[in-house]
Amino acid sequence: MKSAFKKVMNTIPRPWLIRLSFAARPVLIWFFKGKNFTDPIDGRSYHNFLPYGYENQRKNALSPGTLSLERHRLLWLYLRDETDFFTSNYKVLHMAPEQAFYERFRKLGNLDYTTCDLNSPIADVKADIKNLPFPDNSFDVVFCNHVLEHIDDDKKAISELYRVMKPNGWGIFQVPIRYSLLETFEDPTITDKKERKEKFGQYDHVRVYGMDYYDRLREMGFVVEEVNYSTQLSDEEIRRYGLEKNELLPVVRKISESNSKNFTRKIADWFRGKKRMT
Repeated sequence: MKSAFKKVMNTIPRPWLIRLSFAARPVLIWFFKGKNFTDPIDGRSYHNFLPYGYENQRKNALSPGTLSLERHRLLWLYLRDETDFFTSNYKVLHMAPEQAFYERFRKLGNLDYTTCDLNSPIADVKADIKNLPFPDNSFDVVFCNHVLEHIDDDKKAISELYRVMKPNGWGIFQVPIRYSLLETFEDPTITDKKERKEKFGQYDHVRVYGMDYYDRLREMGFVVEEVNYSTQLSDEEIRRYGLEKNELLPVVRKISESNSKNFTRKIADWFRGKKRMT
């Protein structure tokens, strides 16, 4: 099964995979029904999750019902348990909307929900992330998950996300990160799909992010919190939900000018206090 899924993922374009998945989902739910693993997004349980990966296939990664991966299920738990996303009135921008969330977010009465992508068949707005067709300060919440590793000029994309986010807004910008890598590896001269897969881990990736990713976000103006939410879960919950232990969630915030001044003042007061102590 691993080899079959790997071949499908590496030969069928992503938009067609999205379309095919709608037809395959009911069959997968029936076939994998069981009690070993639970998807927190829809509450269904399975004897196994499916393998997933363009190169190295991960066991028990893809949920048959929601088609969620480890990162989707972690994000759902964080939103559900640590935020007011499901209850407060928010204007939301969702870049490259994931199937695991798309229908569920759309049905939430508290959200004014807009999806955007250049190629996705389920996006409301077809647009380039480097040139978004939205006014400044438009959205309370912005999601952009596993998108930036595909973008040649990711700094321009991040600046656009910052521009359209409202002051005091927040978002989550997940990317695949190699935690052992201090600096991001990228080489714009690598354009061959086979070489990209060898260097960047996937044929349509243009870089491998390292731990400096969070500084890239900060450089564009965001306040960034590196949230290790898996520490709030037991080992049994991590296993049952099919999560990756110690995966970090990049939670970003756009501080308003008044809050920024208060933040700067607090930092200055802290340094003055340290100086007096010495």
